[in-house]
Amino acid sequence: MNNHYIENEEAKPKKKIYLPDPKFSDILVTRFVNNLMLRGKKNTSYAIFYDAIEIVTQKLNEPGLEVWKKALVNVTPQVEVRSRRIGGATFQIPSEIRPERKVAYGIKALITYARKRNEKSMSQKLAGEIMSAFKEEGGAFKKRKIHIVWLRQTSILTF
Repeated sequence: MNNHYIENEEAKPKKKIYLPDPKFSDILVTRFVNNLMLRGKKNTSYAIFYDAIEIVTQKLNEPGLEVWKKALVNVTPQVEVRSRRIGGATFQIPSEIRPERKVAYGIKALITYARKRNEKSMSQKLAGEIMSAFKEEGGAFKKRKIHIVWLRQTSILTF
């Protein structure tokens, strides 16, 4: 009798708990570093991230962590399109994104476009992409912009 589900309660997955990073004591930094990490090398990805923040601080004469947070906000999408079948046709319907998912999209876009850049080291690539996103330029920001333009053109989203 105890093994059965109660009808009113939904089984929800447990939220992952992130520990704050050692330097800035910020949970968002830890999430970013976890996405940046390859082959389980977390110390290497922390080193890359901290170097990138240092480069940003030197070049822009502003606090690097604040620049990174503003860049992340700039590349974070507000809506996503989902395929919806109505009648016989499939339509792309825009829908609001959950806050956790927005941040995940922004982080992944920043890292993906940083990896595609042509600087020498990954920390320089990441710093370049952070500065570009901060100035509302660069690949990650353009991706978000193209998405919004496409929604406007298909007259699904009106601003």
